[in-house]
Amino acid sequence: MQIPLEDIKIKKRIRKDLGNVNALAESLKRYGQIQPILINKKNVLISGRRRLEAAKILGWRTINAQIIDATDELAKLELELEENLQRQDLNDEEVQTALKRIRKLRNPGFFRRIWMAISSFFRKLFRLD
Repeated sequence: MQIPLEDIKIKKRIRKDLGNVNALAESLKRYGQIQPILINKKNVLISGRRRLEAAKILGWRTINAQIIDATDELAKLELELEENLQRQDLNDEEVQTALKRIRKLRNPGFFRRIWMAISSFFRKLFRLD
C-alpha cells in the first residue's frame, strides 16, 4: 500500500545512527523499493526509517508500507528490534562470489556470447519469449 511520506509519524527510535542513507537512496533509485516499511494503523513508523529517509532524499511523495496491528509501545519496540536483529549480512566470501558472478554476466566470454545468440535465435524462432 502506498502511503504519503508526510503522513508517516516518527516517534522515539532505537537506531540513532542511520549510516549512509545516500547509498540506500541510490539503491532505491536503481532497483526500487524491495521491502516495505512497517507502520501501525495510526501511521506511526515501526521499522524502515532508513528506507523512509532515502525516499525523502529521492523526492518520493509516497512509499510502499505494510500496516500492522501494533499499537502498544512494547509491540512496536519488539518489532523494530526484531527487524534489525534478525537479518544476516553477507560475509566477505559471499560478497566476492556474487561480484564475480556479476562481472561474468556483464562481460560474457566468447563462447557464452555465441550460446546466448543461438538461444535467443531459437526463442524468437519458436516464439518462446
